[in-house]
Amino acid sequence: MLATEDARRNTAPMELPQPLKAVSPILPNEEADFLRKVGRRVREFREERSLTRRALAVQAAVSERYLGQLETGEGNFSIMLLRRVALALDVQIAELLETETGQREQGSIRRLLQQIPRHRVADLLARLEREVGSAHEARHNRIALIGLRGAGKSTLGAQLAQELNVPFLEMDREIETESGLPLSELFSLYGQVGYRRFEGRCLARIVKEYPRAVIAVGGGVVSESGTYEFLLANCFTVWLKASPSEHMQRVLAQGDMRPMAQSQEAMEDLKRILAGREPQYRKADQIVDTGGQSVETSFARLRDRVAQP
Repeated sequence: MLATEDARRNTAPMELPQPLKAVSPILPNEEADFLRKVGRRVREFREERSLTRRALAVQAAVSERYLGQLETGEGNFSIMLLRRVALALDVQIAELLETETGQREQGSIRRLLQQIPRHRVADLLARLEREVGSAHEARHNRIALIGLRGAGKSTLGAQLAQELNVPFLEMDREIETESGLPLSELFSLYGQVGYRRFEGRCLARIVKEYPRAVIAVGGGVVSESGTYEFLLANCFTVWLKASPSEHMQRVLAQGDMRPMAQSQEAMEDLKRILAGREPQYRKADQIVDTGGQSVETSFARLRDRVAQP
């Protein structure tokens, strides 16, 4: 009996899934027009960059023949298949190609804008511009200096705060006040994790309490992504940059022998730390290279960078 049912089930005609209904009918003329528009945009971008078709084909690792077909509206049909999927999903074709988080968020914003009545778009954009402008001004009034020890954050930060007539805050001192412990004891009791926790807490308090300030932030802030993103969002950030050897010389000149006491290969360690953090440091709004410069020259550079909108 079971075998008979299995046989009947296996011989029964298989029901095919119904295709998704596209947002609008897909017509051959529409597809041809779409391909022509894609080709025109490719050609426009190529000409804007002063590239010949052959040069672009080499850079894109495609045949010159294919590129010619694309520009004349005879692109590969797979483009049309992707467009059909986008239509069925009711999204822009560009959204299917957006793989980064920021790009996906932009797609969501576009979809929200499409839902807003046309007569309200102008008013909404004006309000957004005011909000962004206000946030930018507030962020620019808090200047955060980042970089490794010995970059000049304390020296240049104090001078800048004095010139701007705003408070100067050193994150390490703020953390000591917040925790009620010297940094050495804080690290002994809570370690690096505890220090980062107090650092994030102090930064949040500073942003709340100080609409204008210059802040010298520890070089390791970039290792805690949440705290660093908060810093970038709420402060105009400047990376004070120097070579590893200059960082080391300045720290030693201040009488701090800890780098040499902690490791016989301190310079190599410093180089590795700087190389690892550099991509994060480069997210700062401005970079001031203090390498081989006097304090006066470095301060003049910092002042010029901060004055830029």
